[in-house]
Amino acid sequence: MSDEPLGIEIRELTTADEAHEAARVLAAVWPGDRQAMPANILRALAHSGNYVVGVFDGERMVGASAAFFGPPASRSMHSHITGVLADLQGSGIGRRLKQHQREWAFARGVGRITWTFDPLMARNAHFNLRVLGARVTEYLVDQYGPMDDDVNRGDASDRLMVTWDLASPPARTPDFADVAAEVMIPGDIETMRRETPAAAAAWRRVVRDMLVGHLAAGLRIAGFDDERGYLLVPA
Repeated sequence: MSDEPLGIEIRELTTADEAHEAARVLAAVWPGDRQAMPANILRALAHSGNYVVGVFDGERMVGASAAFFGPPASRSMHSHITGVLADLQGSGIGRRLKQHQREWAFARGVGRITWTFDPLMARNAHFNLRVLGARVTEYLVDQYGPMDDDVNRGDASDRLMVTWDLASPPARTPDFADVAAEVMIPGDIETMRRETPAAAAAWRRVVRDMLVGHLAAGLRIAGFDDERGYLLVPA
């Protein structure tokens, strides 16, 4: 059973005031970066028909998400940013947001949603690969360049690109016998970045070298295990 608070509502943002509130929420999720997602960009995306929503607990906006359409022939949508305020993280809202995004996309003829996440974030790897069953398609080295928020400051912005095929069954975690390589990651890189940044930077280099090397050797990331890390199989 979900621990999601009662009264949570997800709805599209249709006014400038809502766009500014969403920008403030996202800036609170990524403190130190006032430009996490500027209100004018949110407003422009929404007005041009893209996915821009707020998560409301009563009248209080507690989260926001923005995505935009890919090339017309791809029938895809890229989910650029999704954030929930700290006091409600881990309450099931993230899963509900993804389902809302899926239904919204389906209604507009979109067949797949892509997004990126930091490969060192174990909880995101678990959610994206084990819960949603998205598929990793690419390792992106320092994708966004230097980032100035408190979560990412001082670290390279490596990301994994994932694809969520909306009409396909979730990707299945590979059987042990099929796994050709494993790449472990720390359980809490966020705390490590604050308390032992040198160790966090070392993890970045090790995980990057191992994953990029395995992918270049013809393997693909096929799943994630909380104890063993990324599970790779022959492509």
